[in-house]
Amino acid sequence: MRPDGIRVKGHDPMYSLMPYFLTRRYDAMNMITLDIPVAPLHRYINEKRAEGIRLSHLALILAAYVRTTAEFPSLNRFIGGNHKIYAHKELTVGMVVLRPGRNGDTMSKIKFDFTDDIFRVQEKIDAYITENRKVEENNSLDKLMAILLGVPLLAPLLTGILRLLDRFGLLPKVICDISPFHASLLITNLASIRTNHIYHHVYEFGTTSVAVAMGNLREVPKRTKNGIELERCIPLGVVMDERICGGHYFAQAFARMKEYLTTPSLLEGPPRYINPEI
Repeated sequence: MRPDGIRVKGHDPMYSLMPYFLTRRYDAMNMITLDIPVAPLHRYINEKRAEGIRLSHLALILAAYVRTTAEFPSLNRFIGGNHKIYAHKELTVGMVVLRPGRNGDTMSKIKFDFTDDIFRVQEKIDAYITENRKVEENNSLDKLMAILLGVPLLAPLLTGILRLLDRFGLLPKVICDISPFHASLLITNLASIRTNHIYHHVYEFGTTSVAVAMGNLREVPKRTKNGIELERCIPLGVVMDERICGGHYFAQAFARMKEYLTTPSLLEGPPRYINPEI
């Protein structure tokens, strides 16, 4: 049994067979752009700032994703190396953090609960960024990579072993716990480095089935009763492994996510409904 997933049974036979035809995540990637109107977010952020509460665009988007996954749990699935569908045991998000005073950056992951609201999500993001920006310390992934690169020929040998173990679901839990590739979601905020959104690949190594890339604000044409108007939006480049659920399911899930971001107050308090996967 995998340490990071639970086998999903009793689903549509078509999705049981699809991983045997589409054997790689990069072979099963679907990509869309979600344009999130920024005006409702800014109003909400300013209201909370007046109450002494600081919120970020990143926290709002992650809180909306957490709440959406609570209702649409198939987003939290992945395909194992044995071509079977699994549900993640946890809801985790891999994210890159830029660190001042040194070259490069670091990557780790945040664990969320389906009951987390916007305020709890912001707390976890703040704690994650503070911990990973410590210049004098490396996180667990940094230390593991330093070991792999410190001995000649060790990196290709051990990474080959890790990939083989991952393929058969035998990777030790301690590795799964520190690996940002074994996560429910990959998110990157490219707006923080003044870059447009992209469609980030989903990694073949690991278990991440959905990637979201936030980009610079842009103006999107919108038809209104007064004609065509431009609406400022946060573009999200979303990449999905189509094998974990149907296109209609994805469409419903991301439509609900946009609803949460149009009315951010819905992200406060416990979710109204949690749909169990297993």
